Amino acid sequence: MYHEPPLETLLRRDRAILIFGITGISVFAWAYMFYLAWGMKNIAIGMEITIPQMRSWGAVDFIFIFIMWMVMMVAMMVPSAAPMILMYATINRKRREQDGPFVATGVFLFGYLVAWAWYSAFATIGQWGLHTAALLSPMMVSNSPILGGALLLAAGVFQFTPLKYACLSRCRSPLGFLLNEWREGTWGAFAMGLRSGNFCVVCCWVLMSLMFVAGAMNLLWMAIIAAFVLVEKVAPGGHVVSRASGVLFIAWGTLMLVGALG
Repeated sequence: MYHEPPLETLLRRDRAILIFGITGISVFAWAYMFYLAWGMKNIAIGMEITIPQMRSWGAVDFIFIFIMWMVMMVAMMVPSAAPMILMYATINRKRREQDGPFVATGVFLFGYLVAWAWYSAFATIGQWGLHTAALLSPMMVSNSPILGGALLLAAGVFQFTPLKYACLSRCRSPLGFLLNEWREGTWGAFAMGLRSGNFCVVCCWVLMSLMFVAGAMNLLWMAIIAAFVLVEKVAPGGHVVSRASGVLFIAWGTLMLVGALG
């Protein structure tokens, strides 16, 4: 006679499958960014690539840059969203023990990424504006110390705002967020994922703008920001790290502005 596996066994199996899936998505996104960075290196040695350089953008350029930002956000944000995703799958399994959690969890993740798709669209428009104003190099690095200093100052000040910590607190408390925001069904999963993503976007959007300081295709800078976001969200002293980074960004931005204006 067949017996259903106990709930704890199902939870362990679900967790292993989801960790594998989240890791796979993240690795794929990082691999794509490495591929683009390799292409940017080819620009430096005179080879052609589809990334728009110092010319007017067309529709294809907008689409390409949007995809670049979207994949970048997946690479940087999905690992830090893993605790929320795993907690959602666990609660969903416990509420519906005999139903697989993977479709609903996939919908939750999709909702989360839709929020970052909106950010990627705005980042694409922002990059187009900076490109049009000749404030970005062909390597997508700010060639204006004033712009770089202003972005660092903005990021530093934002680290001390109540809005930052209101959103960060929700990102750091997956269980509390899900219990307060729980919605049933597929649309409920999407709405929760979207709301979680919106909190993450508001929490981290200024940090993501710092990609223009060292270059949107600087993989080391990208990894540093992604690691910092992960620490902010999951480390016991995340709030302390957040405030310390605010001091660092303000000091760094001030030095850049003094150097540019002095």
